[in-house]
Amino acid sequence: MKLKISILTFFLIQLIYSQGGEVIGSLIDADFQDPVPFANIVVKGTNVGTTSDYDGNYKLQLEEGTYSLAFSYLGYKTVEVTDIVVSMKEPVKLDVTLETSAEGLDEVVVSVSVKKNTEKAVLGIQKRAVNLLDGLSSESFKKMGSGDVASAIKSVPGVSVQGGKYVYVRGLGDRYTKSILNGVDIPGLDPDRNTIQLDIFPTNIIDNILVLKSASADLPADFTGGIVNIVTKDYPTKKEHSLSLSGSYNPDMHFNTNYLNYKGSSTDFLGFDNGSRSLPINRNQYIPNTFEYNPLLTAITKKFNPTLSAMREKSGMDYSLGFTTGNQYQIGEGENKIGFFGSISYKNKTTFYEGAENNFYRRNADTSIFELETDRTQNGDLGKHNVLISGLLGTSFKTERSKYKLNILHLQNGESTAGYFNQSLNFSDFVNFSKDNLEYTQRAISNLHLSGTHNSTDASWTTEWTLSPTLSKIQDKDIRTTSFRVEDGVFSIPQNNQPKRIWRDLEEVNAVAKLDLTKRYQFFNRDAKLKFGTYGAYKDRDFGILNFEIENNGQTTKFDGVADIILRDENLWTVNNNSGSYIDPDISISEPANMYQATQQHIAGYISNEFRIGQKLRTILGIRAEHFVSRYTGEDNKDNNDPQKVIYNNERIIDKLDIFPTANLIYELNENINLRASYALTTARPSFKEASIAKIYDPLSNNTFIGNIDLMPTYINNFDFRMEWFGEGAEMIALSSFYKKFKDPIELTYFESSSDNFTPKNLGNAEVIGLEFEMRKNLGFIAASLSNFSFNLNTSLIKSTQKYGESERKLRELGLREGEQLGNNRELQGQSPYMINSGLHYKGDQNGILVGFNYNVQGKTLQVVGNGFVPDVYTLPFNHLNFNFSKSFGANNEQSISFKIENLLDDNIVSEYESYGAQNKTFSKRNPGRTFSLGYSITF
Repeated sequence: MKLKISILTFFLIQLIYSQGGEVIGSLIDADFQDPVPFANIVVKGTNVGTTSDYDGNYKLQLEEGTYSLAFSYLGYKTVEVTDIVVSMKEPVKLDVTLETSAEGLDEVVVSVSVKKNTEKAVLGIQKRAVNLLDGLSSESFKKMGSGDVASAIKSVPGVSVQGGKYVYVRGLGDRYTKSILNGVDIPGLDPDRNTIQLDIFPTNIIDNILVLKSASADLPADFTGGIVNIVTKDYPTKKEHSLSLSGSYNPDMHFNTNYLNYKGSSTDFLGFDNGSRSLPINRNQYIPNTFEYNPLLTAITKKFNPTLSAMREKSGMDYSLGFTTGNQYQIGEGENKIGFFGSISYKNKTTFYEGAENNFYRRNADTSIFELETDRTQNGDLGKHNVLISGLLGTSFKTERSKYKLNILHLQNGESTAGYFNQSLNFSDFVNFSKDNLEYTQRAISNLHLSGTHNSTDASWTTEWTLSPTLSKIQDKDIRTTSFRVEDGVFSIPQNNQPKRIWRDLEEVNAVAKLDLTKRYQFFNRDAKLKFGTYGAYKDRDFGILNFEIENNGQTTKFDGVADIILRDENLWTVNNNSGSYIDPDISISEPANMYQATQQHIAGYISNEFRIGQKLRTILGIRAEHFVSRYTGEDNKDNNDPQKVIYNNERIIDKLDIFPTANLIYELNENINLRASYALTTARPSFKEASIAKIYDPLSNNTFIGNIDLMPTYINNFDFRMEWFGEGAEMIALSSFYKKFKDPIELTYFESSSDNFTPKNLGNAEVIGLEFEMRKNLGFIAASLSNFSFNLNTSLIKSTQKYGESERKLRELGLREGEQLGNNRELQGQSPYMINSGLHYKGDQNGILVGFNYNVQGKTLQVVGNGFVPDVYTLPFNHLNFNFSKSFGANNEQSISFKIENLLDDNIVSEYESYGAQNKTFSKRNPGRTFSLGYSITF
């Protein structure tokens, strides 16, 4: 009881001290959306005042009462804000935008509500931004009940999220979308994607998310759909802590006694393996053959974990915890300040799919037969347990004209998978199999972000620099797959498909450095801004796969389909019985093609100029040069004596110096309407895995990925147009159009000789044309009683055209059915034809209640490109409808509870084969079910 009283007293003390009669906020330049440092803030009629700091932030301590403040700075119109009610209960948050003035003598008097609308603030950034941009604020996260960035960003126009993690912009695949953190590249948990896994970022550490859809010279050129910039919070202006916890229940997945798992390690709940899944022998260990009658073979076999079967048990529910803290301190007598911000979050998620499918079909060699033939079907249950721990610690030091920031981010992720499947394979006849599949993937990413910003004495020069190294380690530890042939109720291990054990290791070092300089000057008596800088990035990856197979030279039918029996002591091969199970020495544990080392060097420089032509036209012209070099070290699997053997020794496989021009025009029709036009040349480069000769097997789907060392970058010409209207509060309407022309797009297609193998290729040129519409509207215009309700809708209609390359056309022509016409083109892989995001929200300012319905869907999308006799695979629309309710309470609404329902429509995630004149067949299927979540948070 004393402990509870002490904790309660601590919370109350913290709450009291966090309150105060003060006005806090920031000053922003209206034209460039930059902070206005060293401006004057004065209480009208008094001598009380302060100045904004280096970041344009200010703070005024005042007694309770009503005040008027004047904000002024040389070269800007003075802004007076009246009717500011200061209370000891809650600090007043007041941000002000300053407009430039040729004479600097004008004064603007504004009466405002003292409660900040952060959605409106983000719309202000969007209104004045150089790039065509959309964004979300922290207030939007609360409205949608989003606990992580992935669930929040789906409401941005033209944005969809794949697999609950990866963002696609304008329906374009991951290759054409780029995610950055605080303006700098950072690798995600999947190193072969261009986007970061967005569910790793809790929304309580995010200030805003900005989605840039048009390029400018200061941005990297390797994006086409958009850049997602995740901006984390700076340290707070006062001491602040927050704690959140939540739990989720899915009736289809949780507390299900059919859930599949397997015995892992005691540290799985912390996101890493304690070593029990590590390779039990040296990778160069000699393994004797059975004819040598060497007991070492038995000893080596015993070192391998004997668990091969997925086991049934009851599944748990999802839960998460998060804590953030921050404060700032004055250093000495001057403007020096130091602050810190820290966050740690823990997510534990259990997923279970009953009746999960992965199937393969092909066309019959007889072109008069339309229906697809079964190549392989796989149906069964799949359980996953995912643990993610993320920690962010940052500190910032401000002087009068400089600011230094240091952020350290670490992500620790462990995911175990257990599946049991029934398979049917079409050899000369159908053969049935059962398969156990056990996997564990451990990921650890550590990033350091060091940056500095410096202003000259007159603030005409700004220098910004960043250093950001990252270390990524991703390990697939002891993947185990065991298949039994089932014939007339008898189980046997097939001779051509023995139990497999796989270890995969990836280590990648990624270092980024950038320098940006900005000069403000007068151009024909108008403010202008010249910006130039350099960028450098270096990536080094080591990748390797170790394979083992378990052979059995005895009677295997005695196992009765139970995989765990195979490596029991009584069933092992020994010198005495000369029969049983053993590690096969004839299987190469490290095929040369599955081990490679590769580097990428990326050096860039740019210059851009922003100026006005007349009163209304803002012009931003720039040019960027990028030199990209990719080197590869590896060899194929041919014998060393084979004259056709291929060996690469740090060989340059890509060496490109490219020039990327950009142009952005903004015509301010009036104060609330902008007309925008932009052009840019961008690129999409192959990943390490794609530009390789690696052969990577996926035991879950039985697919093999085969790299293509001859891949070249894709180049895209981008044209964008938009008309945008900004209304009162957070209202806006925007209509956009875009056109993109692709040269040599990289697409995933079937390997010509096998439908189980996929490979990336540069296929024919492509075009994409699209329209976007967005509306955010308060419903008070219908009736005053509806003023607490708002509605948002954004839709995208996109048509893509991919011309057939010569090799693809020939293959497709060979597979044409009778009466089928090929045409000249198809859709672009990964390009969705339409997207819809909509929401209806209620916000009660007095009662602290937020209620919302949010819906999004993406149209049928080409997932895998066919090759004539293997049809195209399409991802079907997934109708995602969510409900959110939250209630804030406490003296200052410092506490809140939330309730959410995800996938109200109980839709399935399905991909299908489509072929002329044939019934569609399922490629893959998952049923995510409905999820109910309850959460609580407190700020103190």
